Amino acid sequence: MSNRETRIRFVLKPLAFLAGLAPLAVLAVWGVTGDLGANPVETINRFLGDWALRILLVSLAITPLARITGSATWVRFRRMAGLFAFFYAVLHLTSYVWIDQHFDWTAIWNDIVKRTYITVGMAALLLLIPLAVTSPKAMVKRLGGRRWRKLHRLVYPAAILVVVHYVLMTRADFLEPAIHGAILAALLAWRLYDRRPPALRAGGNGGKTPRPTRRRVVA
Repeated sequence: MSNRETRIRFVLKPLAFLAGLAPLAVLAVWGVTGDLGANPVETINRFLGDWALRILLVSLAITPLARITGSATWVRFRRMAGLFAFFYAVLHLTSYVWIDQHFDWTAIWNDIVKRTYITVGMAALLLLIPLAVTSPKAMVKRLGGRRWRKLHRLVYPAAILVVVHYVLMTRADFLEPAIHGAILAALLAWRLYDRRPPALRAGGNGGKTPRPTRRRVVA
């Protein structure tokens, strides 16, 4: 095993994993110290949802970052980022079902049917489920690279739905949803640009930038 591989596997990946757990640790500290505010249920739910979206955007930013820097190292963290985004999305849903609604399935169903932002949020989570399930390398081999990549393009509509969910549930300050929406729009625009033939890209040298190995969980 090379020094680079050793550093990634035993240093950088554990650090990235701890970074992924950091928001949960912060929330736990707030709970212990009583810093969850006047409405703890809403604070917990919003916090988990916010971090699900943020980490999802990080996962979508990895491919552009790898292409721009010419380093495939970034790609090694994409699967982890995608799974952490799903993890926080599930916790976001769990906090709603458990802490907010106390497993009142009738009330939950009524919310899904009647409240558009919840309908949109559930749709986004449903799109993320097959991505999480097929994230292991064994699933790439089982599905075949082409089918697997096609399936994982669901992350794009899922991310759009998450941002729409965020906007619809915001009552006053729309600055944060706007910022997240702008970041997502930039990432999607970059992908459209990157898919253009090299001759049509700025400078005509699009083919010269080293492309990292395509290992996609969240593309």
